[in-house]
Amino acid sequence: MKKLLVSAGPTRERFDAVRFWSNRSTGRMGYALAAAAREAGYQVTLVSGPVTLEPPEGVECIRVESAAEMAAAIKARAPEMDIIIMAAAVADYRPAQTLAGKMKKLPGRLVLELERTEDILAALGAAKQPGQVLVGFAAETDDLLANAGEKLRRKNLDWIVANDIGRTDRGFGSPDNAVVMLGRGGERFDFDLAPKLEIARRILAVLSGPVQSR
Repeated sequence: MKKLLVSAGPTRERFDAVRFWSNRSTGRMGYALAAAAREAGYQVTLVSGPVTLEPPEGVECIRVESAAEMAAAIKARAPEMDIIIMAAAVADYRPAQTLAGKMKKLPGRLVLELERTEDILAALGAAKQPGQVLVGFAAETDDLLANAGEKLRRKNLDWIVANDIGRTDRGFGSPDNAVVMLGRGGERFDFDLAPKLEIARRILAVLSGPVQSR
């Protein structure tokens, strides 16, 4: 049985005991991919940021909170995976300092210093095993295909799934999505608006066998 790992949801980067830096990802796309992969017969590992979803039946779920925790969980399991799909919306930055307690309100402005988190997808691309398939996601508001194609090349991916998060009828917070899937060999698949589980099944169909490109 082939092994597949998928990441899902946001990460949270804590400022103090009660506040954090995060994003609007609900994890629905990543969880749909995990369900579709299980349907397709893969042994599935789901590395999930904090979401309210229950993992699909038969899927191993590892719950994490921060980008550092997600990186550690994924990199520890990556070498044994046949396919890795990075659908999580990992925070690019985290607070340079974190307070153990609650930050008190003070007069005037508050300036917070942020530092970069590890680029998990780039690290996976640099360490990709022979025959391993690495899939990234590009969540964009502008120049969707140009940005996705550049990310595909720069991070040594095999496929990238591009979705427009500037729309209210798809992407973050929506049960539906519409994506364009680009391959390193110039392949392109356009998947029109559909429930995320159906989009996930179409993505898995491309990864699982020959499908005629557009």
